[in-house]
Amino acid sequence: MVASGSRTVIAGSLSSCIAGFQQSCRFSQSSGLRRSCGGTGPAFVAIWRWKSNTRRGRPQIQTELRVLIRQMSMENPLWGAPRIHGELLRLGFQVAQSSVAKYMAKPRGAPSQGWCTFLRNYAPNIAAMDLFVVPTIGFKLLYAFVVVRLDRRDLVWINVTAHPTAEWVARQITEAFPWNEAPRYMIRDRDCIYGAVVTRRLRAMGIRDKPIAPASPWQNGSVERLIGSIRRECVDHIIVLGEAHLRRILKSYARYYNEMRTHLALDKDAPVSRPVQRTGVIRSRAILGGLHHHYLTV
Repeated sequence: MVASGSRTVIAGSLSSCIAGFQQSCRFSQSSGLRRSCGGTGPAFVAIWRWKSNTRRGRPQIQTELRVLIRQMSMENPLWGAPRIHGELLRLGFQVAQSSVAKYMAKPRGAPSQGWCTFLRNYAPNIAAMDLFVVPTIGFKLLYAFVVVRLDRRDLVWINVTAHPTAEWVARQITEAFPWNEAPRYMIRDRDCIYGAVVTRRLRAMGIRDKPIAPASPWQNGSVERLIGSIRRECVDHIIVLGEAHLRRILKSYARYYNEMRTHLALDKDAPVSRPVQRTGVIRSRAILGGLHHHYLTV
């Protein structure tokens, strides 16, 4: 019992001595550092804060430059770090190529152009055509034929008939496109109205026939969207009296559609680009008897 008690007393004494020695060492070190820094006070705190916050390595890149590097890499999936680095040097940025590679967007797959880029490259050479039905006041059915170019969504041709035939459709295609302005591809559905006469006419004009899959109207989405706009904005609000009446209405709507109506796909511009009018007095002009209006400055 006496031996165990003596061990406890000795251990306590040793721990107290060690703690006191450590405290005296810390005090002596801090005192020496204070003396080397010129004493205590704000100078001592400022110097040690500066020494603690000092970071070594390459300087940080500005946030705007990091965003620009990421934007370039996402918009140009075929570009690597050397190409983007060269563009940044031409723009006046001094940055290392390794930093460019660090902040580039990581590709999810093999570098390739997107569908939007693919369609933009081929859209000027693609057109689409279709027929839709409009009833008259006497419950007769009239057939409207439309042709649209995919590049600027412009309505190239529109006409009406009560008895559509393959010969009539072939004649409309000839009138829609001059021989030197014909598109390279024509998208259509598999309606039986497009017979051998139509395919021969397309081939003679240098147009490649591209029928969509059966019962797949979404594959001809541009012309289907155009027909929907014609219905919602025009023929659904008008009682058609006859073939001549419908032709006159659709011709007027075609002018409004191409020259005045803004489109989301064209950045709120018309197929025939409209200039921005900033000066003058704003006037409105009725279209289709007041169904729509065109606003301009005079």
